[in-house]
Amino acid sequence: MIDVNDLRKGVTFELDGSLFKVLDYSHNKSGRGNASIRIKARNLRTGATLEKTFISGNQVQEARLDFHNVQYLYSDSDFYYFMDNQTFEQPGIKADLLGDTASYLIEGMEVKLTFYDGEAIDIEIPTSVDLRVEYAEASVRGDTATGVTKKVRTENGLEVQCPNFINVGDIIRVDTRTGAYLTRA
Repeated sequence: MIDVNDLRKGVTFELDGSLFKVLDYSHNKSGRGNASIRIKARNLRTGATLEKTFISGNQVQEARLDFHNVQYLYSDSDFYYFMDNQTFEQPGIKADLLGDTASYLIEGMEVKLTFYDGEAIDIEIPTSVDLRVEYAEASVRGDTATGVTKKVRTENGLEVQCPNFINVGDIIRVDTRTGAYLTRA
């Protein structure tokens, strides 16, 4: 059992027979009485989000998870497929469970796959990825003020705001947590 005071961003737990991963957490203490813990969590099987408030001192069931280092292979319309680096098995994970994370995947990328009772349920990607620019808006001549940006599209379709000097063919580093441009690689 996990005390609700220990529910932080990224913690996975069971509630009412479903598996949840905490996306956001806040601890509120009023002048009198117990503190309340408000969480926003994602159901790892359906992808739905849940907002719930717990009273301090409550407990939730701990989830037993397995983690495997895998390599991203390919995707079809419904699933993303990976290869386990040790057993060479090829588990698939539903596209709707990945959400925005899918836009950062590149073939051959090493990621960590989370399993629950033998079922692939979640993915952990690196905090930054290097992507090749396929399309970049034209720069306006004389537009050299500080902080000028333009929109570029990467090899996997991700659109990122970048500095004016980024051109087609450049490789850029993107933060996977925010989707922001970091540097030219």
